[in-house]
Amino acid sequence: MKLPILYSLQHCPYAMRARLGLLMAQQQVMLRAITMKNKPEEMLAKSPKGTVPVLILPDDTVIDESLDIMIWALQQNDPDDLLHKDHPEDLASALELIHHNDKQFKPQLEIYKKAKRFRLENVIEERQKCEVFIADLEQRLSTNGFFIGQKPGLIDYALLPFVRQFSRVNRAWFIQAPYPKLREWLEHHMQSQLYGKAMAKFPFWLDAHEDCTFG
Repeated sequence: MKLPILYSLQHCPYAMRARLGLLMAQQQVMLRAITMKNKPEEMLAKSPKGTVPVLILPDDTVIDESLDIMIWALQQNDPDDLLHKDHPEDLASALELIHHNDKQFKPQLEIYKKAKRFRLENVIEERQKCEVFIADLEQRLSTNGFFIGQKPGLIDYALLPFVRQFSRVNRAWFIQAPYPKLREWLEHHMQSQLYGKAMAKFPFWLDAHEDCTFG
């Protein structure tokens, strides 16, 4: 049986998100690892925007947004009910929070990362702008133990790569910051077998043109 093809970059948070979704949905794909400095023509022909992840289904359908890949995979198979099928209001709330992450938190995170990298004077100010979202996540976990609803869901795996990025900008600060529930949540996921599988390293596809089975 022909498998979907996934173009992926190991440490890209959006690609990480897609891989986590595919794993949770137990969907097998042929993974092609790339570098952004040397993008395969085959990928650009299918998705001219030139960013990962890109999923190409056997019928040639192209899905090139990370959240869309997660949802497609979980619509095929959702053994842990991450889409909260009996509580559609939870999924709606999750999608709203993910949208906030992607459109507001992530761009601010990039500004914070740059300020830290170049030791700019405004680094604390830029971190504090990120903390508005981080504090909201902490409050959600403190209130009922979950971000949305009464159990883990799509939101956990969609946010994980971005909270991880935030935690790594200044690790010494993060480990003593007033976000113990979020640290516990992050550590739980990063120590899981699932995370280890999602972060497995694959040879670059352009080096040998050998597809690697993932999932």
